[in-house]
Amino acid sequence: MSNLQTPFRYDFVGSFLRPQALKDAKAAYQAGEISKETFDRVAEEEVAKVVAKQKELGYHVITDGEFRRAFWHLDFMWGFEGVAHEDTGNGVQFDAELALLEDTYLVGKIKAKAHPFVEYFKFLKQFEDENTVAKYTIPAPAQTFQQMIVPANYERTRKIYATNEELIQDIGKAYQDVIQQFYDAGCRNLQFDDCTWGAIVGDAAEQRYQALGIDLNDVKAQLLAVNNLALEGKPADMIINSHICRGNYHSTYFTSGPYDSVADYVFAKENVNALFLEYDDERSGGFAPLAKVSADKKVVLGLITTKTPELEEKERIIARIHEAAKYIPLDRLCLSPQCGFASCEIGNKLTEEEQWAKLKLVKEIAEEVWGK
Repeated sequence: MSNLQTPFRYDFVGSFLRPQALKDAKAAYQAGEISKETFDRVAEEEVAKVVAKQKELGYHVITDGEFRRAFWHLDFMWGFEGVAHEDTGNGVQFDAELALLEDTYLVGKIKAKAHPFVEYFKFLKQFEDENTVAKYTIPAPAQTFQQMIVPANYERTRKIYATNEELIQDIGKAYQDVIQQFYDAGCRNLQFDDCTWGAIVGDAAEQRYQALGIDLNDVKAQLLAVNNLALEGKPADMIINSHICRGNYHSTYFTSGPYDSVADYVFAKENVNALFLEYDDERSGGFAPLAKVSADKKVVLGLITTKTPELEEKERIIARIHEAAKYIPLDRLCLSPQCGFASCEIGNKLTEEEQWAKLKLVKEIAEEVWGK
């Protein structure tokens, strides 16, 4: 078992563009032209290839690219008891287009069971070596909580849970169980992907919640509570980091706003080991909120965008890293792209070659700033 711990000076969030062979196999499987076993075999072959590419580029973390899931968050939720889903053609409106997402909702109390993602992790773990460690990505507990109380799900959820506090308790306990499942499978590096904090920053979010008669500070407290409850009792030698995002679907985004209004909660009080933070453009605001990050956390600056293929200017990124270091010591900083390259299987609008070029740039900059 590898003893390496994330994050690394040069790192990445987790998802990669789906290769054509995987897309073709998925389409053939859904059309009933190939068996589940055949599709799984193709998926395993493509995971092995994407891991090899990560190693070739010199990265110390490996993921399966999230190749086995359609959505970065919903597929994981389907692995709990009490959760159902249906493809109705609905979605969530992003800045430039509608993100097509399956309806995901409660049909009973949320409980953990043997989670299929743990088996996916076991397949990934075989590729660890003395230079690399496997990381697995799952949606944050807050993301599952938020999914069940969105307006489309609110009334259905209230028939099962009378209060948000009861829902939080069951989600937190279910996550504790699944975290232990990952640990027992040999996972020592887990990542929460969390759009909830990014969704409540900025004036638009405050106005949206005010219109619903909800106090935004109550929302922040609940998001923090469910995430920290899930982390209670986690094994001492297990690293759990969090990636905070403002939405990433087909190169478009969901929200904009600086971290100032959530820093006192997630930066200061969430009990994760590190924060992967989206900072690729002006929508994220300035670095001053980094001063609120508790002393026990590292910060991974997501200064390289995954939304467009153009390569950033190396000197500008280096200057921004040193700007961030005015608020948090350089030794506690790392560098990564701002998000994954394919949060959903549709992927972002760039090629695989452009994707790898982004990661090469991240590594080059990190080695120049911190040394090899």
